[in-house]
Amino acid sequence: MKVIAFGASTSSTSINKALATYAANLVEGAEVVVLDINNYQVPMFSEDLEKEIGQAEGALGFLNDLAEADAFVISFAEHNGHYPAAYKNLFDWATRIDREVFKNKPAVYLATSPGPGGAQNVLAAAVGSAPYFGGNVKASVSVPSFYDNFNFETGAVSNDEIAAELKQAVAKLA
Repeated sequence: MKVIAFGASTSSTSINKALATYAANLVEGAEVVVLDINNYQVPMFSEDLEKEIGQAEGALGFLNDLAEADAFVISFAEHNGHYPAAYKNLFDWATRIDREVFKNKPAVYLATSPGPGGAQNVLAAAVGSAPYFGGNVKASVSVPSFYDNFNFETGAVSNDEIAAELKQAVAKLA
């Protein structure tokens, strides 16, 4: 099984990328490929620009890489209660090429933040809209207070309860 994981964030120190990487590596026997959305450069979406340039190369690359997956682990960063602009823009370009971005492949959606909310708003939005974009969400987990619950030295969740919840969630990908 090939699991594609990514954090929907452009931060070079993304806690969501760290969480997605950790969780994807909990899938027994899986080949894990971690994407960085910074590798998929796209201009700001507009219909006028789309008419001018056609399909954005970065969005095509993103879709091509997603097509290689058997399953997904995606962790969503939250900016003011919503998707980060860079992810939303990439996603918008991708959906204009193929609305069924995730091709109904099994997915675990995650979200985390430094605070106690655990990016629950963006996670709810992602889970709620998933069926419109070929998303097949098997489980979702919000991780609050990331820096209190994750050990960067080991690259692992340090809270046993959260670690068990993540392990249960990714087990649903099989």
